Amino acid sequence: MRRGWPLLAGALLLASGCGLTSGSPMVDDVSPGSVGRGEPLKGVDLTVTSKEFSEQLILGAIMGIAFEAAGANVLDRTGIQGSIGSREAVRTGAADADYEYTGTGWINYLGNTEPLPDPREQWEAVRDADRENGVTWLEPSPLNNTYALAMNQDTFRKYGTKTLSDVAALAKRDPGAVTLCVENQFANRADGLPGMARKYGMDIPAGNVTQMDTGIIYTQVAKGSCTFGEVFTTDGRIKSMDLVVMEDDKKFFPNYNAAPMVHTKTLKKHPEIAEILAPITKRLDNSVARTLNAKVDVEGEDPHQVALDWLVEEGFVKEG
Repeated sequence: MRRGWPLLAGALLLASGCGLTSGSPMVDDVSPGSVGRGEPLKGVDLTVTSKEFSEQLILGAIMGIAFEAAGANVLDRTGIQGSIGSREAVRTGAADADYEYTGTGWINYLGNTEPLPDPREQWEAVRDADRENGVTWLEPSPLNNTYALAMNQDTFRKYGTKTLSDVAALAKRDPGAVTLCVENQFANRADGLPGMARKYGMDIPAGNVTQMDTGIIYTQVAKGSCTFGEVFTTDGRIKSMDLVVMEDDKKFFPNYNAAPMVHTKTLKKHPEIAEILAPITKRLDNSVARTLNAKVDVEGEDPHQVALDWLVEEGFVKEG
């Protein structure tokens, strides 16, 4: 899963201390643009972390470069496997901050089973519940890396479905028209296909559902081998393959909005962090994420360079 679920490997990594003593300084030649003016973090030592998949590597680099522009000395400890590693690094103070997902915080870290359908309420619930754990969640971004169904343009022109309610209506009207390509986890999770089918009243025969690896799903949907495929809403392949994403009009899938998660003691010592990150976080949405993710996953660019280029293009930092 792209957001990353807690892994035993992450726990062992933390228990042994491996991975948290590694890392290298960020040495970007950047200065303040619209963020970091006056270099309020000049001389401050900060450590950023992230999980290991492309979107997280990009977000970790965005955060670190913004801190650099504000004058900080930044240690790069991005790319930790699984969710537990990066989470525990921030919670314990081994790292100062990362971009985390509200749904992951609520379900995986705080142990809740029922997500909140309103994204603002979900963030507020995570923020309030997690305070006692020594971490502070700053304002969330519109970027929501959650589940969705998508189809290619030819299929969209044929059926014209725009929402999951439309998909349910199509399945009722023409049962053979709705075929699904999904991951094994999605096919069996309560917050995946079974729950979605109940929420929307979809009656999809088992023979119409094919389980496969994530990467294959995108190519099969693009080719039209299945009508709809399970995707993640910020995946760069949605943009590169020109797929059409169905709106979750009944708000079934959990909200996974990215938000800065900061070690509380660090934030109290350096409250400027919140002001530095706020405009950047506000600009991050699904369209931006798909574009940046595609540069890494489709075009093969380096995540750190992608992050730097975007920050410069947006005017958040200056290079040179």
